Amino acid sequence: MAISIFQVDAFSDRKFAGNPAAVCLLDEAADAGWMQRVAQETGLPATAFLHQQEGGYALRWFTPTIELPLCGHGTLASAHVLFESGRVPRNAHAQFYTQAGTLSAWLDEGWIQLDFPAQPVSKADEPADLAAALGDVTISGVYRNAAKYMVELGSEEQVRNARPNFAALRDIPADGVVITSAASTPGYDFVSRYFAPNHGIDEDAVTGSAHTALAPFWTARLGRNPLVGYQASARGGTVRVKMNDDRVQLGGQAITVMRGELA
Repeated sequence: MAISIFQVDAFSDRKFAGNPAAVCLLDEAADAGWMQRVAQETGLPATAFLHQQEGGYALRWFTPTIELPLCGHGTLASAHVLFESGRVPRNAHAQFYTQAGTLSAWLDEGWIQLDFPAQPVSKADEPADLAAALGDVTISGVYRNAAKYMVELGSEEQVRNARPNFAALRDIPADGVVITSAASTPGYDFVSRYFAPNHGIDEDAVTGSAHTALAPFWTARLGRNPLVGYQASARGGTVRVKMNDDRVQLGGQAITVMRGELA
């Protein structure tokens, strides 16, 4: 039987912006090796695979090289497909069962809201060669959680203009590196970029999972909640964040670019 597949631009209200993800709707659980090969075939930053399970959907995400433990834009794209296709009513919550626990998604005035676990960072020593790998930037602070380094820079301009050495970033002992600063652009509270060359993605376009660390960091730093972040990649995307105790509510928009079938 043919498998429905969709390509969705997540964290964007227009095509060819935000972060692209493929979404595969399965009838049952699939072999991990097969899913990895499909992700290699799509070549997108994330390919999501979901099938119905216990009143919700089992959900897994793959890059072209690895399976991800958590993926914001892949979850947003999956929720968008379920709401758009009518598989989940637009006035209901979509439930996802994942390696990161149960996640939920719902619609609110045209934005999809995601409920994710917060992944706060703490102050960390600066890894050797990090500054050189990031190029000509002024580092204000270095932080990390279990997966990622977060580097605060001196200005939005430095975040936008950073030209990292991706080969050098592969030597940094982490899944990825976030650079961030307070925003100077009206309408945004903070800006960021995310580099994950160890996952086969030099720069991710818009990273929901990174915002589970950015949200508690900037909420504490700026003293207000909710906030609006902008991920300043070439494609760019807006992420609304709201802290709810140890959970982060991520808000984003999405748009379907392609629909098809896997033979």
